[in-house]
Amino acid sequence: MLSISNLGVTFTQYDQGLRRKQLAVITDLDLDVKAGEVVAVVGASGSGKSLLAHALLGILPENAALSGTMRFKGEILTPERCRALRGKTIALIPQSIGYLDPLMTVGGQVQRVAQLAGRAKAEASASVSKTFARYNLSETVRDRYPFQLSGGMARRVLVSTAVVTQAQLVIADEPTPGLHPDVVVETLNHLRELAVEGRGVILITHDIEAALQIADRVAVFYAGTTVEIAAAKDFLSGNLRHPYTQALWRSLPQNEFIPVPGNQPSPEQLPVGCLFSDRCDWVSETCTAERPQLRELRSGWVRCVHAKG
Repeated sequence: MLSISNLGVTFTQYDQGLRRKQLAVITDLDLDVKAGEVVAVVGASGSGKSLLAHALLGILPENAALSGTMRFKGEILTPERCRALRGKTIALIPQSIGYLDPLMTVGGQVQRVAQLAGRAKAEASASVSKTFARYNLSETVRDRYPFQLSGGMARRVLVSTAVVTQAQLVIADEPTPGLHPDVVVETLNHLRELAVEGRGVILITHDIEAALQIADRVAVFYAGTTVEIAAAKDFLSGNLRHPYTQALWRSLPQNEFIPVPGNQPSPEQLPVGCLFSDRCDWVSETCTAERPQLRELRSGWVRCVHAKG
């Protein structure tokens, strides 16, 4: 369904003295999503997770330049095609319930989304009723404003905005932070249901534990680069390939609870070689001399010259 290869995002900025500079925020992102699967994208803040969503939706700022290729259903995703598919074939479940308009009823908002996706008014209204019933939102909820909803109800409304579009690819951007554990499980189950229906789902999150509850595969981002793509089961079986992924897994409280020392490199000071080299116990001269390529290994993908079969 979706294939992304060597995606790069560079921002043109001006510093003191109006000197122009290029800031490479994403350098080598690779990802593919099949119909009927959930692919979780995990990584620390600044690793490029949300920028990927913005690139797919065609909502990057004007000072951004793209490189690499993005294909959806075999065709190149040009900026024009991104705009044409946005909200119809590719839908976003935003990070915060603050995206809901506080001055408009939630039923009216979801119906407007359905109409913008191409449904007639009557059909859109019927679709809202059907979708709200599916997510245990009563008809009376349609006439409520966002501030009148609980956190869980508001999250279900946001999921409804993606469902009424009949989108084939759904991007959920950090849908669980700050929610009650029961609401987290509920939200994740809704995303899994979308995949069961045959849609492709990208779950953008920093929470590996949450991702593993529903994901088929996990893509690990670091400093704007894909460093590993692994099956969800690989985390529990210890079949992880990249030292950063292994360090992330060990840092969880239920594992060794060992923090990853150091920080991601700044986009203004990216090393020539491996982006993780200054934090890695496996580092060698080869690592610092050249950026490793993403390669297939043990039924997954890894960007590390020392990862063994």
